[in-house]
Amino acid sequence: MTSVAVIGAGVTGLTTAYELLDRGYDVTVYDRHRYAAMETSFANGGQLSASNAEVWTQWGTIIKGLKWMLHADAPLLVNPAPTLHKMRWMAEFLSNIPNYKRNTVETVRMAIAARGVLFDMADREGIDFDLERRGILHFYSNEKDMAHARKVNTLLAEGGLERRELKGGELRDVEPALQGDFVGGFLTESDSSGDIHKFTMGLARACARRGATLRFGARVEHLSAEDGIVRVTEAGRDETYDAIVVSAGIESREFARQLGDRVNIYPVKGYSVTVSLDDAESRAAAPWISLLDDRAKIVASRFGENRFRIAGTAEFNGANRDIRADRIKPLTDWCERYFPGVSTETVTPWAGLRPMMPSMLPRVGRGRAPGVFYNTGHGHLGWTLSAATARIVAGSVAESLRADAHVVSRPGKAVAV
Repeated sequence: MTSVAVIGAGVTGLTTAYELLDRGYDVTVYDRHRYAAMETSFANGGQLSASNAEVWTQWGTIIKGLKWMLHADAPLLVNPAPTLHKMRWMAEFLSNIPNYKRNTVETVRMAIAARGVLFDMADREGIDFDLERRGILHFYSNEKDMAHARKVNTLLAEGGLERRELKGGELRDVEPALQGDFVGGFLTESDSSGDIHKFTMGLARACARRGATLRFGARVEHLSAEDGIVRVTEAGRDETYDAIVVSAGIESREFARQLGDRVNIYPVKGYSVTVSLDDAESRAAAPWISLLDDRAKIVASRFGENRFRIAGTAEFNGANRDIRADRIKPLTDWCERYFPGVSTETVTPWAGLRPMMPSMLPRVGRGRAPGVFYNTGHGHLGWTLSAATARIVAGSVAESLRADAHVVSRPGKAVAV
């Protein structure tokens, strides 16, 4: 049986493994953690959001980043200390500004395509992940932000997304728990939310049931590819495979270098808090629809009766995983501002590193060497896009291996048969 290794057991790695199993491959998944989904797929904002597909490659992002650089609680924070990697990444980010519209439209199309694939996986395997299919509500407090939202909406519509514009007074009709004065918003009824960690853990169990080998606690030391054979070195031992898919989050950059490719991922840290809804008053005061506050760059999702997740911010500070109090406080303050009836006595903070490409599009498909593939670099939309990119890369693996199966190697040449 043809063998494929997948590096990384986050949501992109395990959706890829699942798709490869569907195609009949012998799949081995490596991850350095003891369990699946312990890094970026652990505690994100929970949104499956085609409506958040606008890429960041625009001059407005640069201007805001410069303005906020000295504010520790800003939605976007850049450590001004220069590194060569950061400078090169920023230069490529700037070079992608002319592609803002095209990349936004492409992202929303992928996000729409991903929905059915992910829901099908969950239905087939009976995975409960606190799915809420109530839509996502974007809200705005001033006319300037609302005007920009209308411009973005034209791009989302070009990508095939249907949304409904609401007046300020209509937002409370959609979500009665939301407090405040708003000029308007957009409701995307086809969007949804759910717990990425619960989904990915369930998918790991499903992959194991279907015959995948899951090597948790396995720190991959080196990858190499030569003559159509891929080698994974772990604990001083080499294992060989017919193909490999790298879905290793921010570590994908180094693995790609070992395999002869350049995958320019930069770690962009995001934060979240999970509010425990321990009393009846808090449960009644918390929203059920998922929300996005574009000005603060904060998202919020309800996970069942007892949990409320609030997430956001972007921090360019290298591979730093520290949970900073001055970055967590704005998330708790946001909860208390818009949902004053929710108790924030019990709040669990988290920080994770999003693997982000300067184009804001994931790196999906073949590498230079035969048998090498990538499904990584999804940034803040890994949960939203993973099922679609998993299907794309699994199809690419299948196409490549079928082509290789029709080639017989002879000294000095390869002959198609």
